[in-house]
Formats: sequence, C-alpha cells, structure tokens
Amino acid sequence: MDNDIKVWLYDILNAIIEIESFLNDTPKEFAKYQSDLRTKRAVERNIEIIGEALSRVLKHDETVKISNSRKIVDTRNRIIHGYDSVSDDVIWGIVIRHLPILKIEIHALLDE
Repeated sequence: MDNDIKVWLYDILNAIIEIESFLNDTPKEFAKYQSDLRTKRAVERNIEIIGEALSRVLKHDETVKISNSRKIVDTRNRIIHGYDSVSDDVIWGIVIRHLPILKIEIHALLDE
C-alpha cells in the first residue's frame, strides 16, 4: 500500500479514536451529547478530518473499498460548507452506527 494512503488511513483512525475519547467518560446519550457544545464541535471537526482524509485516499486510489465513503465525504462537505444545516441527530448517528464499522475497515486496510 502506498505510504500516502497509509498516512491518511492513520489520520482517519486517529480521528475516530479521538471521537471515542470524548465519549468514554460519560454514557453515550444523545441528549448529553446535544447539550455539550465543545464535544459537538470536537466531534464535527474530527468528522471533517475523516472526510478529508478519505477524499484524498479515494482520489489517490479509487479501488480502496470503504463502506459509505461517498456519504462520509459528503458529510464533511456539509459540515464545512453548510455549517448552519448540520443536524445533531445525523452526526450522532454517524458516531454511534458508522464509526465503529469504519474503524474495523481502516484496521483491516492497514493490516493488509
């Protein structure tokens, strides 16, 4: 695997781990997340990093298979360009449902 792709995959993995660290000390409750502005902004920033790194991976090698890759990049674009229309429920759904899957896929790609 190309070194640039490895760097971007590690960026994705590190962003996921950072998001997890924000939620480790508290129960994973949507209402708690929604009322914590600092955590929301930190999570959104890390999703931006994930989306940008994934965009770079896909531009560099379109054969890399990651579930929902287009949706992840689209979410990054929405956070950056449509910041006023970012939905807490959508971000929360990504964190709870999609990041665990993405983490597994990134580990598998790095282990190849």
